Amino acid sequence: MLHKTAFFCAAALLASAPAVAADAPTDPQIAHIAYTAGNIDIAAGKQALAKSRNKAVRAFAQQMVRDHQAVNAKALALVKKLHVTPEANATSTSLTRDAAATRARLNRLKGAAFDRAYVDNEVAYHKTVNGALEATLIPSAKNDQLQSLLQTGLTLFTEHQHHAEQVAKELK
Repeated sequence: MLHKTAFFCAAALLASAPAVAADAPTDPQIAHIAYTAGNIDIAAGKQALAKSRNKAVRAFAQQMVRDHQAVNAKALALVKKLHVTPEANATSTSLTRDAAATRARLNRLKGAAFDRAYVDNEVAYHKTVNGALEATLIPSAKNDQLQSLLQTGLTLFTEHQHHAEQVAKELK
């Protein structure tokens, strides 16, 4: 069931990526997508901290909250500096809706089942977000500072993906 949720979340982001690429998303749209994706992982990390008792899962969740809050703070500072207002769009709306469904599904799980589902979802989510950053969001960004922030995010989020994959192996 979780893989299905991760798949739908991934499909929503990837399905919108070609449309976004064809329409060349604006920097305000890109900023909103990136900020939304970060908030989703912050909420997921907080959920894991509230539900999990597994030391590795909790350490990973703490890292997700800390790192995504830091990146989102930098993003907010940049959009203020550039006088840009992030613009909601189909991709950010879809991400938010799918993440709420995933959190609700995860909330019904307990113990090791929750831990495995949370970490598996994090692996899938980071793969999807990293792919969208690399293939669509970074190449579409017109502002060099925004593009640089997205590239820094991609580097960090690739590390998150590898960390999630390692935790997933430990939970098997």
